Amino acid sequence: MMESQNRRRAPAWTEREVRDLIAVWRDKTVLTELQSKRKNANTYAKVSKGMQDRGYNRDAQQCRVKIKELRQAYQRARDANGRSGSEPQTCRFYDELHAILGGAASTDPPMWYDSVSGS
Repeated sequence: MMESQNRRRAPAWTEREVRDLIAVWRDKTVLTELQSKRKNANTYAKVSKGMQDRGYNRDAQQCRVKIKELRQAYQRARDANGRSGSEPQTCRFYDELHAILGGAASTDPPMWYDSVSGS
């Protein structure tokens, strides 16, 4: 049983591999599709194919999960930086992710609060 669990586990992503994933993700057609569709299986298959073209063996599900993790790490850092009085936060690949997600509709829309009235 333990052996079957280990067999399914994918190797950790290297820094270079994540940078290549970000490069594939940054492609205009991929970004447009991910922002405009709810069901993105075909888009993640394209991302996986892009990774294969770069010499990696990652399936669509692995790419989807990694992109989701990167998006969440970026969002956490961005949210923390939006709070006044907090130390500046960053995450690995922040600048690259900001180029993709900084104004993207795929991140949570900003909520504006009037700090005087609290609304």
